Amino acid sequence: MFLSMVCFMLYGFPVAFSLGAVGLFFGLIGIATDHFTEAFLAALPHRVFGIVSNDILLAIPFFTLMGAILERAKLAEDLLEGTGKLFGAIPGGLAYAVIVVGALLGAVTGTVAASVLTMGVISLPIMLRYGYNQRLATGVIAASGTIAQLIPPSLVLVVLADQLGRSVGDLYKGAVLPAALQVGLFISFILVLSLFKPKLMPPLPKEVRGDLNLRLVAQVLIGVIPVLVLMFLVLGTIFLGLATPTESGALGVVGAMALAAANRRLTWPLLSEAMARTAQLTAMVLFILIGATVFTLVFQGMDGGRWIEHLLEGLPGGQIGFLIFVNIFIFFLAFFLDFFEIAFIVIPLLAPVAENLGIDLVWFGVLICINLQTSFMHPPFGFALFYLRSIAPREVATKQIYLGAIPWLGLQLTLVAIVIFWPGLVTNMLDRGPTMDPADVQIIVPGVGVGSGGGLGQIGGGLGQAPGLGGGAPGLTAPGASGQTGGGLGTPPGLGTPPGLQPATPSAPAPAAPGGGLGGGLGVPPGLQPAPAQ
Repeated sequence: MFLSMVCFMLYGFPVAFSLGAVGLFFGLIGIATDHFTEAFLAALPHRVFGIVSNDILLAIPFFTLMGAILERAKLAEDLLEGTGKLFGAIPGGLAYAVIVVGALLGAVTGTVAASVLTMGVISLPIMLRYGYNQRLATGVIAASGTIAQLIPPSLVLVVLADQLGRSVGDLYKGAVLPAALQVGLFISFILVLSLFKPKLMPPLPKEVRGDLNLRLVAQVLIGVIPVLVLMFLVLGTIFLGLATPTESGALGVVGAMALAAANRRLTWPLLSEAMARTAQLTAMVLFILIGATVFTLVFQGMDGGRWIEHLLEGLPGGQIGFLIFVNIFIFFLAFFLDFFEIAFIVIPLLAPVAENLGIDLVWFGVLICINLQTSFMHPPFGFALFYLRSIAPREVATKQIYLGAIPWLGLQLTLVAIVIFWPGLVTNMLDRGPTMDPADVQIIVPGVGVGSGGGLGQIGGGLGQAPGLGGGAPGLTAPGASGQTGGGLGTPPGLGTPPGLQPATPSAPAPAAPGGGLGGGLGVPPGLQPAPAQ
């Protein structure tokens, strides 16, 4: 099935229809050879309806529309201009600015294309004009754009949450520290290069960057503060539990429109283009998901899932061995498949194995998301490199773009290794709620076991002892003797001893009634005295 799917896509047939066609074709083969029952195909309408009615997937069009509006409102231009001048006096200043702005754009747009195209158009000509190395300039722009894949509100995390059956908010929380660490790795790389090879990234001339004064700082803050407010609308409401990811996406769209209107760039052509782009991407995602559900339904119906489980659970190294193998597999698979296709086809097959091995699926999802970033940086198929090639000047050779991506690809893989061996980087951000040891649980029934004389709560004295169960059960005594409260239903608290019932004295025992009695099971009726102890 996988080989047939690859052949379809290499031929150029659309991915969504390739998946559906391969699934149905092998389903018919399975029915003819008794490897598959047609009852599975009856579940297809329900699965398709479940996809189009999935509330989680509603976040995709909202976040896409928000990013499209901000991209066309040219928000990044103001940010890049201010931060470029702010850091321009030091070697690598423009590279620092690109990384910071890339992270901010990723936090409000969630799309790689918007970040790479915007920063490439604005920053790349300036970098090349003032002496930046071509490989360094193209590499830092492409890598900074891919931060949008990991930093919330990433579309990849939304899709992975749906496929793993976990909360989008949990995956967003788990991705915060890895995203911050990735930004730190990128900045550290530029810092080391600027110390040892400053000629690769010279500072901007004074006449270009201007003076470092309060006016420049205010210009940067004016560009950053609205972005931070929008980030709170989108992410803060999710983390505080004030809104679901879908609702926060709607808030983000409203915030993006308000921000564009404040900059006097909100026009009908802008909205029309943004909505057309959103409809196109949303339709693509849904069609791929419908095709993938046909493929996986037939694959699982032929016990392909069990085959995958037996294959991967036998890997040496337990959890770590499984994670290393899966990440190497996805790394090479990303040379040929888009991240949507990997998420919809491969992840449903790997998730049950991960759960059986005791791997936290939030940790697993964030780890896969970090790995899927590399699909945008793979030479020669990385989409970020395609985007950059489309807007780079002609003097920048494609070879330079590909070579420039390799060091940043290594930094992304370094983050994958860190998260594999340090899962707390993801899981420590999650709110697991209060935990309790089952051994400490006590069940208390109100009103039971309270009172004198062995009430309902005492064993052997509550409802009495069955005849013949050890120790000789007392029988019913002869009439006329004084009764006893012991061994009956007990004396209710505060009611005292019923009239006519007095405790028996050992000195005057009464003979037992013949035949063995009820033994104090229902208490002692008035006038009946218990038999003496044997």
